[in-house]
Amino acid sequence: MTNSGVEEILDSVRSIVPRLRENGNEAEDRRWIPDENIELLQKAGVFRIATPRRFGGLDLSLEDKCKVLAEIARGCPSTGWVAMVWVSNGWIAGLASDQAQEEIYTSDSVRISGGFTPTGSLTPTEGGFLLNGNWRFNSGCRGAGWNLAAAILESPDGGHEEVVAAVPMAEFTIADDWNTSAAAGTGSSTSTAKDVFVPAHRVVSLGEALYGGNPDRHNAGATGRNYGLISLVMAECAATFIGMAQGAYELFLERVPNKPIAYTSYTDQRQHPVAQVQVAQAANKITASREMAAAWLRLMQERADTGELLTHEEKAVVRGQTSYAIQLAKEAIEELYTASGASAIQRSVPIQRFFRDSQGFSLHGLLALQTNLEVQGRVLFGLDPETPFL
Repeated sequence: MTNSGVEEILDSVRSIVPRLRENGNEAEDRRWIPDENIELLQKAGVFRIATPRRFGGLDLSLEDKCKVLAEIARGCPSTGWVAMVWVSNGWIAGLASDQAQEEIYTSDSVRISGGFTPTGSLTPTEGGFLLNGNWRFNSGCRGAGWNLAAAILESPDGGHEEVVAAVPMAEFTIADDWNTSAAAGTGSSTSTAKDVFVPAHRVVSLGEALYGGNPDRHNAGATGRNYGLISLVMAECAATFIGMAQGAYELFLERVPNKPIAYTSYTDQRQHPVAQVQVAQAANKITASREMAAAWLRLMQERADTGELLTHEEKAVVRGQTSYAIQLAKEAIEELYTASGASAIQRSVPIQRFFRDSQGFSLHGLLALQTNLEVQGRVLFGLDPETPFL
């Protein structure tokens, strides 16, 4: 199921890739992507790709969204990561009640930050709840209109439930505490809520978010867009890494011609057998990760088109394969960076930023290779995945 509007968006994003790369140092210096990057992406229509059509959005398929995210990451890893967060959460907002969706999707530039670590609390009050808490590593919060805050709902009888609350970003304070060696441009600062009122219709249980079980929403059923939360997030993360790897590959090829190898007789790195092996290995890893992505995207779309959910076993395999594809993309970037020589450590050489950002993003808990392979391996052995995050 392909949206005809994707080619126009892709053409627009491809045209701004050079500018995104040029803005890389500024993003690191200010610890947040430049306003120009956001404006360029908005003009290209990126922040409408996850909005349902009934709200005037483009409602792209997962495959098409992944194409767009990969192109953005090809230009700037930090911008690609932030766009991935906003687009993923733009889809996740569709799991909320219709009333909440009508509030969230009114903008023609839907940008939603947030995550699923419940480091806040919700306490009942008249008409809804009071939200308190701190959420660290909140990528994209500085440019978001809304935030998805995971919290523990404390019921009067002493019970607890993990929930997600959709709250305007303006209701949070943002700390100036993002100063990192990788992913510096993502502005992933700590956001804080203190006694923020949240109407009941903007709260959904984490279980409903994970499995799409909220009946009070328009897009329940066979809509062609019900992919499953964790599988969708993992697929979009993989697309972002594949885009980063492609960008690093292009940057490497730009620098190699007539580049001498110090302390050798080689005046053109392309002539060195080791460099030839390095570039081939990197290219093959990128191709392998891209082909793996095509398989799980096809499976997820087939299920969504028929209104079926992926089985637990299939979700476990998607977790393992997406994580493995991310590893391959990261290794490709490492290979290319290592082959770039000492001059690549200069901040004026973009490939060093691709290398550092990919290293930092790969440390995200959801992307941990061994954890995801363990989940997949359990299923391959015929065992229960033993995790709700599928």
